[in-house]
Amino acid sequence: MKKILFALLFAFAACRPFDIKTAPGFLELKEDGSSYAYRATTPEGVVVGVRVIDLEGEGSDDLAFWTRALTLQMRDVSGYALLETHDVQSLDGVKGRQLRFGHDENGKPYVYWLTFFTSGKKLLIDSRLIDVT
Repeated sequence: MKKILFALLFAFAACRPFDIKTAPGFLELKEDGSSYAYRATTPEGVVVGVRVIDLEGEGSDDLAFWTRALTLQMRDVSGYALLETHDVQSLDGVKGRQLRFGHDENGKPYVYWLTFFTSGKKLLIDSRLIDVT
């Protein structure tokens, strides 16, 4: 199950089905062969990334399913602890969810936010890694 979930989470569409503008203080990263449709960083180490995953099958747009799948991925595979869960909504009204995780690495605390939306047959995941020191 974990191998299937891992492969599913990192398969993505090559095009950007979203409009994004890089915020002031961030630099967009152009990475050939990256699994991200968009990535940007700050000098302080805040990294923002967006992945787009093609969905298939009945119920593939179920937020409860993706909440559980992403929580298991982050907890069991990546070692993050779930701290908070929030319902969110995009500017154009699409309902989504935000998961906030915590993790210490080499004595430094990090937070990792995953905000995700299902739109049609695509899952959009906005991830943010923040060094909180």
